[in-house]
Amino acid sequence: MRARRGILVLVAGFSLAAAAADQPVGITATLPYVDVLHEGRAFRIKREEDSFNQIEPDYAMTSRPCPPYCIQPMRLAPGVETIGELELLDYLKRVGRDPKVLVIDSREREWLQRSGIIPGAIHLPWTQLHPNHADPASIAETLELQFGAARLGGGGLWNFENAKTLVFYCNGSWCGQSPTNIKQLLSLGYPADKLKWYRGGMQSWKSLGLATAPIAK
Repeated sequence: MRARRGILVLVAGFSLAAAAADQPVGITATLPYVDVLHEGRAFRIKREEDSFNQIEPDYAMTSRPCPPYCIQPMRLAPGVETIGELELLDYLKRVGRDPKVLVIDSREREWLQRSGIIPGAIHLPWTQLHPNHADPASIAETLELQFGAARLGGGGLWNFENAKTLVFYCNGSWCGQSPTNIKQLLSLGYPADKLKWYRGGMQSWKSLGLATAPIAK
């Protein structure tokens, strides 16, 4: 009798799994996909339709050495908003249509070659904003030409009145690359309310089966 029950449970489990596999995998109950612009072209962000899909090994690791891969706080700095996937999607929909919004992947290029990039984001490695890795002139160029800040004479002073809203992410809640960029910008006077942080990063994005875009090698 027990063996028969076990077989029935097993068959029922397979039936439920098969039924689940046939169901659509939306972003929310009313949002099946989001259309964004990536590198000037239309890109549809959907979740992986295979209900048996699993996260790739790079993001399945749970215990990277700390330091440097330490768990980041939920609140990075006063005034800097921590956002989730749905909020990020709202910003991604504005990319290419609203010149005041920029989504930035702070990771080193090796990671993008392995896992792709969130569609609509640009790649700006964390080193390009860090004074230990980039000279002041190149950092200033990024502030002016990409972020929309304006110099105020000499002395390293900036006017951020017309600066863009920047949304940063990197590999996940254990990754310090985007937090380092945000803290660096705050030290230069960038307004906290114009800085957003997708804390979950690529690990959370991948764990939800959301689409990524490849990068040119």
